[in-house]
Amino acid sequence: MHQPHASLTVPQQAHLAGQGVTRRDFARIAAFLASGTWLTLGSEPALAQLSQLKGMAPDAVRINANENPLGPCAEALDAVHKALANAGRYQFDLTDAFKQAMAAHDGLPVESVQAYAGSSAPLHQAVLAFCSPSRPFVTADPGYEAGEVAAKALNAKVIRVPLKADFSHDVKAMAAADPNAGLIYLCNPNNPTGTLTPHADIVWLADHLPKGCVLLLDEAYIHVSGAPMASALVKAGKDVVILRTFSKIYGMAGLRAGAALGRPDLLTKIALWSAGPLPSLGMAAATASLQVADLVAKRRQLITEIREDTLHFLRAHGVEYVPSVSNCFMVKTPRPGPDVIAALRTHNVYIGRVWPSWPNHVRVSVGTAADMAKFQVALLQVLQGNAGPG
Repeated sequence: MHQPHASLTVPQQAHLAGQGVTRRDFARIAAFLASGTWLTLGSEPALAQLSQLKGMAPDAVRINANENPLGPCAEALDAVHKALANAGRYQFDLTDAFKQAMAAHDGLPVESVQAYAGSSAPLHQAVLAFCSPSRPFVTADPGYEAGEVAAKALNAKVIRVPLKADFSHDVKAMAAADPNAGLIYLCNPNNPTGTLTPHADIVWLADHLPKGCVLLLDEAYIHVSGAPMASALVKAGKDVVILRTFSKIYGMAGLRAGAALGRPDLLTKIALWSAGPLPSLGMAAATASLQVADLVAKRRQLITEIREDTLHFLRAHGVEYVPSVSNCFMVKTPRPGPDVIAALRTHNVYIGRVWPSWPNHVRVSVGTAADMAKFQVALLQVLQGNAGPG
């Protein structure tokens, strides 16, 4: 009779057993992996929100998913067109070229780079690799929730540590959250607040992790902030894995490309949970994007100008918000956030979701200048109690 955990390989089952996961949990984890949810946004609130976007008008203002409306750069599109001609082949060489380009970009040996289709997969896989019923998952509150999905599949305890008053991660509280923590997840800049945790705090945390714990540092938005990257921690051999994605500043959310940076032994444990070739078009586009020297700086400047213009507008109208250095920010609402989200949709404006610990805040992504102008008009009307078109 087919066992429900048969889709887990023998090494995966052995790893889980070593992590304290019983065979009773194998079926649930196998179903979790087979479902594909870990390859999407990976959180119930996010997925629920996406389900409500069906039927969105073509001209809708979409500032809900932290996408970059600029899309891939011209060089990336050229690379896609070239790779498309051989799309009938697996093109493993494109993944190899991407790993080499990422390694050169961060000054790391190629063995310290593992390619992925975005950064969602390695985020979930890191939880599977380092957490268990006896090894909790520690995260910020509010923070990106995707890792909690994988932690729940493992019956791993989830510990949410509130952000500090300045909206940075409370690294000392996170380090002290549980002496048996398996993984501490830190997104910098943070999603959803768009706020930075000082580099010195991250270095401190890497040096004060509980025994056997790994720091998972998500730098999905680091390019937008202009803050220093933490590749030196990998180079120093710390118990740190860094996530990068090309879905944000590089405008490749639909093409899927990303990477995990870390010691080879840590990357091997994460890679245990993935198999098969990566999307050749995404690999080609990402490699080409890395070669454009001024791409990040130009896009950072544009996103910053649009964001700051919007924040200035909010200040001028007495609307409270969380100062951000990313391509998203949190707006405080005078009534429950879901009500404001629904009201904005009547104006054909779609913003992000609400975090349970902050029920009167909504996340807003930075779109084009035209997008944000429409958002500003709609927001004022909603806050003044005016409904959208009937």
